[in-house]
Amino acid sequence: MHQGIGLATFNAMPERRAVHALFECCNHVAMARDLVRGRVYDNHDALYRRADALLFSLPDAAVNSILEAYPHIGARPRSIRSAAEQCSVWNDDSVVMTDLQEGAARYRARFGFEFVMFVGGVGCSDVLAAMSDRMHNDSDTEHKVVRNELAKINRTRIERMLGPEGGFSNW
Repeated sequence: MHQGIGLATFNAMPERRAVHALFECCNHVAMARDLVRGRVYDNHDALYRRADALLFSLPDAAVNSILEAYPHIGARPRSIRSAAEQCSVWNDDSVVMTDLQEGAARYRARFGFEFVMFVGGVGCSDVLAAMSDRMHNDSDTEHKVVRNELAKINRTRIERMLGPEGGFSNW
């Protein structure tokens, strides 16, 4: 994954390489291409706002295809590389992990797509509670919740891709 490349480098990348970098963040080629074609971005917030706008303008079918790229909860336990992602959610208690897997299966059966949640700073109990709460949503409401969660995930991935706003101090 592209990490810490800086906004200036991203703005100057060849189109294909920049699309690849953004595809790693958003899992949607057309969205990545549209973001790249919106360059030059003056600051990180401009790129984040454009990414949100594009995500929220996608049809549900496109969002469903993005969801297919997301790994299951707990698929990569304790992964350092995936520490900020839901696939790294883990609890040593096998009952908790079974509850997560069974909850995800019920969610998938109810809505027809994988459960996705921005998990930065939350534990298994928080994920289980959110999953339980979201099971009460109707389909339209849940699609809106999913887009909000994807927007948070995209932002953190783009932040990792770009690095800090002022760039890295190379001393």
